[in-house]
Amino acid sequence: MAAWNPEQTIGNLIDKQATAFIASVDAQGYPNMKAMLSPRKREGLSEFWFTTNTSSMRVAQYRDNPLASIYFMDRRFFSGVLLIGRMEVHEDVATKELIWQDGDTRYYPLGVTDPDYCVLKFVAERGRFYSNFSSKDFGIPA
Repeated sequence: MAAWNPEQTIGNLIDKQATAFIASVDAQGYPNMKAMLSPRKREGLSEFWFTTNTSSMRVAQYRDNPLASIYFMDRRFFSGVLLIGRMEVHEDVATKELIWQDGDTRYYPLGVTDPDYCVLKFVAERGRFYSNFSSKDFGIPA
C-alpha cells in the first residue's frame, strides 16, 4: 500500500476549489470566518497568497493578531482541509506585483500601487485533513 502523500492529495483538492475560507481573531478573541476567492499563488502546503483591501476589517485583525486558519472544501466528495498558521499583511510593490492579474483594476482602480490593495500571505504550521469519515493531522514540511 502506497504511503499517504499530503502534498499531492491535499494540493489537488485545494487547486480545484474556487473558494477558500479564511479565519482571523477579533479583539475579543473570537474567530471570524470569511469566504475568499481561491489563493492567487501557493507554494506546497506551506504558503498561500490572497488579494484583499487594505482597509478591510480582516487586515486590521491580522495586524493585531496574526493567528489564522484557512479551509478548503470539496463539496462533491465532502472532504476538506484545515490549515493553521499565521497571516502576514504585505503592502510592498514587489509582493503586490507577484500576484497582480489583468482585470484587478476592477477592484483596485489605481493599479498595483493602489493603497487599498494588499496581499495576505498565509504561512501554515500544521493541518488536518478530512475524507471518507475520518480525519488525519499532518505537519507542514519545512
